[in-house]
Amino acid sequence: MQQAVEVTRRGPSVAVLAFEGMSVFEIGIVSEVFGLPRPEFGFPWYDLTICAETPGPVRVVGGASLYTDHGLDRFAEAETLIVPGVPDVHAGPSPALVETLRTAHARGARIMSICSGAFALAASGLLDGRRATTHWRYADELRSRYPDVDVDADVLYIDDGTVLTSAGSAAGLDLCLHVIRLDHGPTVANAVARRLVVQPHRDGGQAQFVESPVPADPDDDRLARSMEWAVAHLTENITVDVLAQRAHMSPRTYLRRFTRATGTSPIRWLITQRVHASLPLLESGSTPIEEVATAVGFETAVTFRHHFTQTMRTSPSSYRRAFHP
Repeated sequence: MQQAVEVTRRGPSVAVLAFEGMSVFEIGIVSEVFGLPRPEFGFPWYDLTICAETPGPVRVVGGASLYTDHGLDRFAEAETLIVPGVPDVHAGPSPALVETLRTAHARGARIMSICSGAFALAASGLLDGRRATTHWRYADELRSRYPDVDVDADVLYIDDGTVLTSAGSAAGLDLCLHVIRLDHGPTVANAVARRLVVQPHRDGGQAQFVESPVPADPDDDRLARSMEWAVAHLTENITVDVLAQRAHMSPRTYLRRFTRATGTSPIRWLITQRVHASLPLLESGSTPIEEVATAVGFETAVTFRHHFTQTMRTSPSSYRRAFHP
């Protein structure tokens, strides 16, 4: 068994800002991704610091307190600054935090927000003229208070260069994995995702529903088996009639049960599976888009690009540029 290489050097600095009344979930996401040592990679991992506007105890949900010695001065020094939320979306951040964010951004630091943290970035002017997202509950409020921000509430996160925003709390995990993918490539990001037991990349937006092979009746696995067969034969001409035949049902019955079980249609689900199957091909090599399309069952590259963009909200070429090592 290969031994992990001991790494004692410090990696890129990351600072996350704790605030009064917060849930520790957002801090936990950042700590899990950037704070835990990962000697198995053989290079310095991130150097995480938890900060607060005022050093000392920070009360969190549940009656506990989180204590930190680090204030805004340490927060401002980091290469990546993360604002995981704000105490009140209807109240502006402190002038000190606004100045800290502006100064850090001016020197080229990467600024990230999770959930309502986008309000602090917007108040600092960092989102003016940019696309940004936040939790869907707060999207209208963000749009109303900061009309210069192009608010997109139908995505999990937005990467706009040195300013990145994510949707509701769990989407912060998607954004953090995206940052690892940018910094270290998809292989490392996928390894971290496996450690976290999460998907390396979630597609869709905040209103997404889960399209998974779950049969309507736990005692009837005919749907699941037909879906497993489809995933293994994506290059074939698969229709509802073909799937129904595999499940020993009439097409009408199959369509009804499939929709009830998954919340989507068989063809829509099949398109999603083909798009997902294309991701490793785009990440791992320079195979022409036309060949990738054929390899996962799309008739033409045009059709592939259309459905890929609809599903992933980016083009195959842009995805490859972002996630190819």
